[in-house]
Amino acid sequence: MQSQILPISNRSLTPPPSSVTMGTMLLRSDDDLSATRLLISPQFDEEKAIEVEPFLPRASNYAAVAAAAAGSTNFYQKRRRRTAGETSDSDGGGDSGHSFCEGVDHAASDASLMTRFRFNFLRCLGIGYRFITRFLALGCYSFLIFPGFIQVAYYYFFSSQVRRGIVYGDQPRNRLDLYLPKNTDGPKPVVAFVTGGAWIIGYKAWGSLLGRHLSERDIIVACIDYRNFPRATISDMVMDASQGISFVCNHIAEYGGDPNRIYLMGQSAGAHIAACALLEQAVKETGEGESTSWSVSQINAYFGLSGGYNLFNLVDHFHSRGLYRSIFSSIMEGEQSFRRFSPEVMVQDPNVRNAVSLLPPIILFHGTGDYTIPSDSSKNFADALLRVGAKAELLLYDGRTHTDIFVQDPMRGGKDQMFEDLVAIIHEGDSEALAKDAVAPPRKRLVPEFMLKLAGHVSP
Repeated sequence: MQSQILPISNRSLTPPPSSVTMGTMLLRSDDDLSATRLLISPQFDEEKAIEVEPFLPRASNYAAVAAAAAGSTNFYQKRRRRTAGETSDSDGGGDSGHSFCEGVDHAASDASLMTRFRFNFLRCLGIGYRFITRFLALGCYSFLIFPGFIQVAYYYFFSSQVRRGIVYGDQPRNRLDLYLPKNTDGPKPVVAFVTGGAWIIGYKAWGSLLGRHLSERDIIVACIDYRNFPRATISDMVMDASQGISFVCNHIAEYGGDPNRIYLMGQSAGAHIAACALLEQAVKETGEGESTSWSVSQINAYFGLSGGYNLFNLVDHFHSRGLYRSIFSSIMEGEQSFRRFSPEVMVQDPNVRNAVSLLPPIILFHGTGDYTIPSDSSKNFADALLRVGAKAELLLYDGRTHTDIFVQDPMRGGKDQMFEDLVAIIHEGDSEALAKDAVAPPRKRLVPEFMLKLAGHVSP
């Protein structure tokens, strides 16, 4: 289906075919919370938990949730701690000397860790009607795309082009994955990617499908992991993303990347986190005596995929869909912090006008059929950027949902417009790369069409 393209800067862009974004994790309401006991697994008594204070009086019960998750994360940290800048031995997917059995062991270990954390979190949180319906929908959706997931997971754990678990900081989950092109002839453009996951279930492996496809077009992808709620709140997530971006800017040349062609990209919640990190960095650079480890000038462009950029406009929408107001407020450190973590609002503040002038071109992608985060979110952000003199473009994809652009369309194989638009922007000015893109073979289909259509209907 032909996409609707709204050019809103002087920059000209010729679009090609269509794409996606990841589903939102949905939780339970305040009414449900008052009637349900929070259950914490006895195993956490044996682990060292970090006490987390509640952010709002109405959300005081979440201290128990945070303590439980902290215990799980401490286990993760003890098990996988490495020196910063060093690649984890257990995650070294790119080492050709690793045996098949070792790869299976590593895959099972990672899967067990993530499953344990999520189930403990859900058990602590309790269950409400909206949560049940969304969780069942998520389960059905996962089942329908499972054939594609298996193929992508095999690539993630066993491909020699993937470098997993590279440490970029000293906090838990301060790691990133690199997807490297097979062609090593000359430095390659780089996409620093922050994955989505409703600020709760984000994980670096969620970007493996994007990483695989972009690396096939001679683009390096760095998928940055970050701490999730309840182990962390939004300021921690932004700090983690900023440190990951810093690592990419300062070390990507060691992996064959071109430090002069770095692009920042985020999807869904990751788009929000990445936008906050970019704007925060710009504000730091306009301050006096601020110490920074990377510069906004090192980012050629920011790509926001199906993101939300104004928390004031999203809080009621998320509440109606099961990400309840009290939980969302806790993630965002209280309603008093909504302004600080709303890029659309911040760029209109006269006090940060100098910081806005430092921003790279902002290019926003969104499906008009997105009911998880409405496309108006990207449209309003683009309009706000234009009003303050920033460079912005908005690309809309007719009828595409939140998951279409990021999951179903890439799994269909062939060519999709969002991906082609993205690659065309990255390779703009590189005639050789554009010539290769023009004759690139269509991608392999990973999931039968009827399953993808069903997945689109049940997607939460």
